Amino acid sequence: MKIYQNINVFEAAQQRISFLFDEFENVVVGMSGGKDSTTVFNLCYLEAKKRNRLPLTVMWLDQEAEFEHTEKYVKSIMYHPDVNPLWLQIPFKIFNATSNKEEWLECWDVNKPDDWMRPKDAISVKENNFGTDRFHEMFTKVMEYYYPNQKACYLAGVRCEESPTRYVALTTAATYKHITWGKILNKKMQHFTFYPIYDWIYLDVWKAIHDNSWDYNEIYNYQYRYGLPIQKMRVSNLNHETALSSLLYLQEVEPQTWQKLSKRLSGINTVKHLKAEAITVIDKLPEAFESWKEYAYYLLENLITDDKRRLIFAKHFERLEEKYSNLVHQKDTMYKNMVTTLVINDFEFTKLNNWERNPELNAWRHWNKKGILPTKRNKYIHG
Repeated sequence: MKIYQNINVFEAAQQRISFLFDEFENVVVGMSGGKDSTTVFNLCYLEAKKRNRLPLTVMWLDQEAEFEHTEKYVKSIMYHPDVNPLWLQIPFKIFNATSNKEEWLECWDVNKPDDWMRPKDAISVKENNFGTDRFHEMFTKVMEYYYPNQKACYLAGVRCEESPTRYVALTTAATYKHITWGKILNKKMQHFTFYPIYDWIYLDVWKAIHDNSWDYNEIYNYQYRYGLPIQKMRVSNLNHETALSSLLYLQEVEPQTWQKLSKRLSGINTVKHLKAEAITVIDKLPEAFESWKEYAYYLLENLITDDKRRLIFAKHFERLEEKYSNLVHQKDTMYKNMVTTLVINDFEFTKLNNWERNPELNAWRHWNKKGILPTKRNKYIHG
């Protein structure tokens, strides 16, 4: 691959996608309905058209609890004559961050079709033959199912701007040849995920969309009118812990979706009434407690009623305390994240895992492993 200097991010992404089309006969584009996957889709479509490699395979793992505008927009792509649709409306589980009682959204539950947010589409894949019912495992399993003996790649719209952790992950170790901006799905089968717009900022994304007159999800227009900052606009499943802020305005922008969702899942209406308290890291220690650690373990004993679930939380917290016993800086942050994890019943530990992957902790683990002693310049390494 020839690398050119003094090019903009649009041209760099074109180069990356061109290289991937050179390397892989099987290219699958991930679609979520968001602005980033919209950009990747359009860039890949242009490349596939130039190479006479249409139709382009596009995959959407439909999480059922989606914005109505998202379903409408992605459906228009799935019915595009130059698209090979891989629209997955299959039974699988998504963590429900809105309730301690109903821990999962059982997407497309075969036993409760009358409860679905909407009917399944005629062209969608409806049976789960992939060997998993978990969201994060599904992409690997789907690629293994459709390309069992073939080299293949999945392209997605992940950007480093949204997470310092992503920056570290996508700019250090090589995933495929010289490429760092991806991850290995199945090394034996030569299946990979790549993020060709990893170095874009949100302004680059919107400039590309408007300069090229690409269609996009109209929910962004409603979010803009509602007053959301552009960089905080998200399109995601509506009950996941990273998407709860959407519930604060859903009733206003899509009242029918709100009505269906509040019937579909317990906890949805509670989040709406709690507002920001339900979706942010708790940052004020109640006066009755002397430390964040004390507060975290009080909630563990009194908030989590299921004994098995409480034991899972306790073991995870014990592991963290042992691993970071020498940590001074960020220790309160660790316990604050434990508190938030308990409050939203985050038994997949998404928030704590994100905290562990932040660049400062990566550096601390490196220093701690080598036994570097504290100095005035590294005052938060050891206590």
